[in-house]
Amino acid sequence: MISKLGLILNVSKNAKINTMKIVYPFLVLIIVFTLTQLIITPMALAQYEQDCGGGLCNPLGDTNDISDLIHKIVNWLVTLSAPIAVGMIVWGAFQMIFAAGDPEKFKTGKKTILYTLIGYAIILIGWGITSIITNFFKS
Repeated sequence: MISKLGLILNVSKNAKINTMKIVYPFLVLIIVFTLTQLIITPMALAQYEQDCGGGLCNPLGDTNDISDLIHKIVNWLVTLSAPIAVGMIVWGAFQMIFAAGDPEKFKTGKKTILYTLIGYAIILIGWGITSIITNFFKS
């Protein structure tokens, strides 16, 4: 009986090691893909030409007042935070999957996902509030 239990425990340790060999390269690919998108997308968007009259161009585009500036900054934050939120949700899911029956590790994964959703919801609420304020002052 004890030798069977030892065999089961040994198999589960090997299975955990083998799954980690699969998971870490997958996480590296996600991180590399996200970073390349953050680098390549602005380069692709910079392909259009702006007429700056021989001087420095405004990197924010046609920003004439403070409401346009705040709206552009919040849009940038929403765009930047979306892949980060997805990555954190995936990380929390991996924490839950590889908890291996440990309730503390499972709870850590749940908290990671919960806090990510709360943070992204706060960013989206801020985006909505700035849109409401911008529309209020423009009318």
